[in-house]
Amino acid sequence: MEKVMHYKSIVKVVQQEIAALDISPTDPIKTKIIQDDVHGDYLLFSNGWLGESRVYGCYLHVEVKDDGKVWLHNDGTDLVIAEMLEEKGIPREDIVLAFYAPIRRPDTGYAVA
Repeated sequence: MEKVMHYKSIVKVVQQEIAALDISPTDPIKTKIIQDDVHGDYLLFSNGWLGESRVYGCYLHVEVKDDGKVWLHNDGTDLVIAEMLEEKGIPREDIVLAFYAPIRRPDTGYAVA
């Protein structure tokens, strides 16, 4: 349980760092931070209007599961979130690149599940 709590705190730090990159008081597109510590889901959403076009959607979704695996469901950034998580202390064998099909995960160098 201590490992899971530690991983959740790392994910929140990375999430906050990424969200801080998008903060601009004049930008019509805002980043919404969603943190669900009970279920282990951490998301970043874009929300707003660019002219007449609506911009809304999840661009980052990380889930910390009860078994201590960190599932990267969506990485819509130009950053390498998995590497950021590693740099903060989560080992590769605990990170699952869930946006790859299970058959391709062994080739990533990260956990398969």
